Amino acid sequence: MLKIGVLGAGFLGKIHLKLIREIKGYELIGFFDPNDGNAALAEKEFGVRRFADADALMDAVDVVDIVTPTLTHFELASRAIKRSKHIFIEKPIAQTLEEARQLVALAEEAHVKGMVGHVERFNPAFLAVKDRKLNPMFIEVHRLAQFNPRGTDVPVVLDLMIHDIDIILTMVKSSVKKIVASGVSVISDSPDIANARIEFDNGCVANLTSSRISLKQMRKMRVFQRDAYISIDFLEKKSEIIELHEQNDVHNPYSMEIQVGPGKTKFMHISRPQTEPVNSIKLELELFLEAIINDTEPPVSLHAGTEALNVALQVMEKISKFGLG
Repeated sequence: MLKIGVLGAGFLGKIHLKLIREIKGYELIGFFDPNDGNAALAEKEFGVRRFADADALMDAVDVVDIVTPTLTHFELASRAIKRSKHIFIEKPIAQTLEEARQLVALAEEAHVKGMVGHVERFNPAFLAVKDRKLNPMFIEVHRLAQFNPRGTDVPVVLDLMIHDIDIILTMVKSSVKKIVASGVSVISDSPDIANARIEFDNGCVANLTSSRISLKQMRKMRVFQRDAYISIDFLEKKSEIIELHEQNDVHNPYSMEIQVGPGKTKFMHISRPQTEPVNSIKLELELFLEAIINDTEPPVSLHAGTEALNVALQVMEKISKFGLG
């Protein structure tokens, strides 16, 4: 059993506390949160010990689960690593690229595991298609959320868009060539709506739009590649794949013949991969446990979290350079 403690008992921290208790292999030792209101609710709901400070909790566990505001990530994570503790840290990994890179270096030096909570990697809709042959040429993303004051401590790029940046970086096996971005601050002091166009060296282009002041929710990614279109709906947790083939699939009820050029036809196959009813947060915590036990690379390493932050910060820099509306 790995002893684990949670730093932060806010909205997301309480979810982590609940799920960790259900995972075999973890022993939940306690939590720390400086907010007496949050702490009292967590103690009452989960019957778990509240530690007097973060250091006392770190000293009592093998794994530190950091579910605190972004501005505290580096300080808490570095203190945990220096105690040779494995760390799970919510996205984004840190506030700055320098902080993120320092965490990577510290973890390597201490020989501890680190994982970043890019939870959409474990969304059933993405899990259903991620192992297929993906070679995107164009990606269109809309991640729209209704206003929630809980997320305004960071810009919308670090709050929402970074989810899709991380996913795209796993799909596109190429370096970023160019970024163009714009954003508008409507309610908070930082961008609440942002759009980014990311061009890669291999020719792929990704167009991302994120908003946290929309009237309706939307979390959709559309991937276009040669002879294929893949739709991923992270909100509805379902995917659809449309492919063109030379041969007809008599077993596919959604197969049809279409003309793709003068005197040339192909067969369009439509499939809807089965999605498994998994809890994404629970799954990522389980996979981190397995990585520690088996001494393997966590599914979302500190390095991967750093790469996602790097691109997100470049998007923010472009927005800042051209000004806000």
